[in-house]
Amino acid sequence: MCMTLQTQAFLALVALLVPPAVEAFAPSISLRPSLSRGARFSATSCNVEDWGGITMSAAHRCLDDIRTTTERVTSLAKQVSIDEGALFRLASDIATAAKGSDRIQWDKETHYWDGQDLTAQYLLVLDALNFCFWPSDGAWEYGDLAKALRDALLKDKSVFSADKLASLDEAKLTEILGGRKLPQMAERVRILREVGSGLKARYSGHAANMIRQAGGSAEDLVGRITEAFPGFRDHAVYSGCQVFFYKRAQIFVGDVWGAYGGSGLGDFGDINRLTMFADYRVPQILQAKGVMVYGQDLKALVDSGSQLPSGGAAESEIRAVTVQAVERLKQTLVTKHKMELHSIEIDWMLWEEGEAAALKGSLPPHHKTLTVYY
Repeated sequence: MCMTLQTQAFLALVALLVPPAVEAFAPSISLRPSLSRGARFSATSCNVEDWGGITMSAAHRCLDDIRTTTERVTSLAKQVSIDEGALFRLASDIATAAKGSDRIQWDKETHYWDGQDLTAQYLLVLDALNFCFWPSDGAWEYGDLAKALRDALLKDKSVFSADKLASLDEAKLTEILGGRKLPQMAERVRILREVGSGLKARYSGHAANMIRQAGGSAEDLVGRITEAFPGFRDHAVYSGCQVFFYKRAQIFVGDVWGAYGGSGLGDFGDINRLTMFADYRVPQILQAKGVMVYGQDLKALVDSGSQLPSGGAAESEIRAVTVQAVERLKQTLVTKHKMELHSIEIDWMLWEEGEAAALKGSLPPHHKTLTVYY
């Protein structure tokens, strides 16, 4: 997962959030009102509509599907659990550190930014490629990708046109990346070609048109992304039932919201409906803080660097429990501390802290899964 918003405040987090084994980092989060609560569920049913009597139309319930299906996995999980005491302590530390913090600011140095429609096109390409950097052994990180795409767009404002994306090949993508190759190049080319074709077929070639047609709804936009672009349909099957994550679809919406400062194309009245973006960095930092607890066998696999199969039970449990841990943090902040934060704001804060701690080598290993989803 790759955070895209620049740290501004939260310096008090240094002493509060990190246990002795983990060096602290001081991210900033935005204090914006509203709370989104997950629907209730039946652990024995695969029918999302059976969970809590959801009556939303299919086009507007994809975020409920994430919450209810990850809640089901969490209730059945055998290898990953949440330590409620550690979660309450972390919520208290976040509440203390977040008081008076400033809004997150968009990092206009790392990313392309013109304040116009081209920024949205850039963000869609960026988030289409925003997955699985770990096989590069540090040669690629999120910031490297953001800057490479920014530089390519500054040289040629048409480089990410739908026509060019739809006919992209590996040689051209390598050129766009400054002559370097990312892991899984063939898959990345395929996904970008899907983006180009989908934009041409549905939105006259422009990501900004897709955003406008969502009518200011973050949830509607997530639904449009997953409908138009197969590579964004992030899900697995756990114990016979689908579980949904939609990490890259959601992070695109979050990036649009952040880049445009919550106005214009980034004005989403339901931004609070997004969940956290299930990846490998946030569960890593939550494990270090004692909030997420891995069973002995799973911990041994992760610590050894062994790959977990994509869509397997262990990977699904890690991702689902991460989503639910952040949802519980959000609810605890409301009920015990009278503080309302979006799930994505908690995600961004934890991710930034994890990135900094990882650079210092003060985190346990993260799980490794070869995937196109995160």
